[in-house]
Amino acid sequence: MSPAFRAMDVEPHTKGVLLEPFVHQVGGHSCVLRFNETTLCKPLVPREHQFYETLPAEMRRFTPQYKGVVSVRFEEDEDRNLCLIAYPLKGDHGTVDFVDNSDCEPKSKLLRWTNKKHHMLETEKTPKDWVRQHRKEEKMKSHKLEEEFEWLKKSEVLYYSVEKKGSISSQLKHYNPWSMKCHQQQLQRMKENAKHRNQYKFILLENLTSRYEVPCVLDLKMGTRQHGDDASEEKAANQIRKCQQSTSAVIGVRVCGMQVYQAGTGQLMFMNKYHGRKLSVQGFKEALFQFFHNGRYLRRELLGPVLKKLAELKAVLERQESYRFYSSSLLVIYDGKEWPEVALDSDEEDLEDLSEESADESAGAYAYKPIGASSVDVRMIDFAHTTCRLYGEDSVVHEGQDAGYIFGLQSLIDIVTEISEESGE
Repeated sequence: MSPAFRAMDVEPHTKGVLLEPFVHQVGGHSCVLRFNETTLCKPLVPREHQFYETLPAEMRRFTPQYKGVVSVRFEEDEDRNLCLIAYPLKGDHGTVDFVDNSDCEPKSKLLRWTNKKHHMLETEKTPKDWVRQHRKEEKMKSHKLEEEFEWLKKSEVLYYSVEKKGSISSQLKHYNPWSMKCHQQQLQRMKENAKHRNQYKFILLENLTSRYEVPCVLDLKMGTRQHGDDASEEKAANQIRKCQQSTSAVIGVRVCGMQVYQAGTGQLMFMNKYHGRKLSVQGFKEALFQFFHNGRYLRRELLGPVLKKLAELKAVLERQESYRFYSSSLLVIYDGKEWPEVALDSDEEDLEDLSEESADESAGAYAYKPIGASSVDVRMIDFAHTTCRLYGEDSVVHEGQDAGYIFGLQSLIDIVTEISEESGE
């Protein structure tokens, strides 16, 4: 069995795995889906797939763990709602194989997975009148989706109140508008291509938010250049314009999305990429301050660990020759719910009291954490336009460091340092 699949603790499913929207996606345009609690999946882009399979060892702690590839298709449920279902890639004798890419080594071992036929969407076998009505409804839904997305673009900063009843994390899935739009758009794209294709390869990646009760997520677009070497003139010009009109050109980084839980008001705040592009350098700094502020006070204890991880990542990237991480993002993640800090040598009686307090509904059902426990994460994501001399088919080969990305990291370090010093830490 492949270590990647074994790590997911997924039992064989005869009907595949139902994919759900990943509610903590705050940026990007590619649809990210929830495979299970600890695993996400997104459409496979050959270049990104190659990046994960040839990733330098010292960079692995700064990227999500790569867990393999699955086949995804859409199907109808009993109520004729379209769902995305993941199946293992079929190999010989009912086994599962990861994508066979001759440029990527090593190939993963096989995993046996039960394989039975499943009911597929077959409109050609449906009565003509239903097909006509179905198409009309789908067209109306498509127009409605476009209208909603236009509204979302105009509503660049949104606040949602979280209900007091139940766990905060259980409420989050109803509120993140960006992830829902990405999910709906992915379904729409797959439906439009259904006559020609209804099977897609998706890569499986670690869910970086799974260990947090209330994930606060900051998505930063890194570097002074966003277009890949293979971009068309129109695409390159468009990306250059976005950089010039945002903080990307000045400090090498801009806000691409944000989700913050504000304990002071019990609200979730979402900021999307359209707002991020408009920020000045001072506005960017204020957005970073807001990300680390819970509505009552600045989470100062997070700033030191963030700075440490940023400095470590910068040192790693300075040692990478030829890599260019065009259009890549950097995620900063921490828990919006502050866990009671308990010393490792606390008395058992103290821990029992804390456990009773945690069971109280007003406090929320949260466990304790020892002082010094890791509370913040910094990871690179999105490598669809990454290039390196290892990619033999690339016409352009770069030398040395990715100066634009490193410049953005240093700017980020400087600004977080300023916030820390000004806050009196």
